[in-house]
Amino acid sequence: MMRTSSQKSSKVRRVQKVKKPPAPASKPDTSLTDAEKFLLPTYKRQPIVMTHGRGAYVFDSTGKKYLDSLGGISVNALGHAHPRIVKVIRREAARAIHLSNLYHNAFQGLLARKLAEWSGMDRVFFANSGTEAIDGAMKLARLLGRNPEAPAGAPAKKHRFLALENSFHGRTFGAISVTATEKYRLPFAPVVPGVEFVRFNDITDLEAKFDDSVCAILLETIQGEGGIYPVSEAFWNRARFLATQHGALLIADEIQCGLGRTGRYFAYQEFSSKPDIALVAKPLAAGLPLGAILTTEAVASRVSPGMHGTTFGGGPLACAVALEFLSIVEEEKLLDNIRARGAELCEGLKKLASRFDFIREIRAEGLMIGIELSVEGAPFVAEAMERGLLINCTHDFTLRLLPPFIIRKAQVREFLKLFEIVLAKTPKQASAQDPAKPAVPQAAVQAAARG
Repeated sequence: MMRTSSQKSSKVRRVQKVKKPPAPASKPDTSLTDAEKFLLPTYKRQPIVMTHGRGAYVFDSTGKKYLDSLGGISVNALGHAHPRIVKVIRREAARAIHLSNLYHNAFQGLLARKLAEWSGMDRVFFANSGTEAIDGAMKLARLLGRNPEAPAGAPAKKHRFLALENSFHGRTFGAISVTATEKYRLPFAPVVPGVEFVRFNDITDLEAKFDDSVCAILLETIQGEGGIYPVSEAFWNRARFLATQHGALLIADEIQCGLGRTGRYFAYQEFSSKPDIALVAKPLAAGLPLGAILTTEAVASRVSPGMHGTTFGGGPLACAVALEFLSIVEEEKLLDNIRARGAELCEGLKKLASRFDFIREIRAEGLMIGIELSVEGAPFVAEAMERGLLINCTHDFTLRLLPPFIIRKAQVREFLKLFEIVLAKTPKQASAQDPAKPAVPQAAVQAAARG
């Protein structure tokens, strides 16, 4: 049957009517372009936008899920969005975020007491970060090194600092001055004078450089950025003896290894003697900025009002969250979990090391783990991210793992399964460093490796 022109036009109109209009162009995400244009280029960030986290996982703007085995570089010890931490933040943010240190708040004293109990110290000063805690400790060491009867500004005989090779203590001028790694320190030279570096775990070198002009020796109980190297008990004991003999301070940087990371409240608690000052930060306020100087009554007795201070350090919100963090570690028996999950991770990693000959060594204390490779580590980090696993690489050849304290047995198995694939699939690149010549002397490696 023939169709009339009106029928044809009606059909066309019906066809045209049901056509869908083109989808509007999606609004571009300006997060990356704005960051590229306006931020100082101080980080080599991955080209992704992380949006939220839950437990041991984080998610990016595409919805991709990652097992977080880096923990915000040891900050997110309770993982992400822990319900008790979220509850305290909501409660206290509605009451008072900041009050200033001209007045007491409800949480500073309670938190100071709890930290004193954990550490065996007597007094606490709250800062905003680990690097500020380092600077404050250096000021205390210089103060204690002065004759209190000497006029202000007079040169002090006890003014030198000893620090360790391969160390990292932070980014402020004081902290980079005692940081041995040259890429962090030399671009800003001249730095604070009077610093000398001791070979790692080398008692003979320590004894040769320690004299009555030293006001303090600073050390990371376990070097973190340097590649997860623990100070040996023999070195610690000799440093403690020499500091006491010469009237100097022993300052333990526990910013990364403290507050439970090793399965102890503090890493130095493996030894029989204490430092004069211990420094903490990273996990203390569960992701909010907070650091602390913990010290003895003898050191605190030389401090008077006005000698040191901070605008934001020790605010009510951060201190309330920190108290909750410490309570969670105790009540949920997370030190036991850290030790158990750390042992499982090490056992699994050692099995992988027997299969992949480019794994040179595994160094670990609790959930602070370094996997030293004989090939470049950066490609493994990239491959891990592609497969939904977050790790990082330090000093070019050491993969660093800092999982949250809440990691479960099933997540350890998940990590090992993913990491085995990463080891197998990542293209291997020759190391910039001769594998036969590790960054830390081999004798020191052997002395430092425990587990």
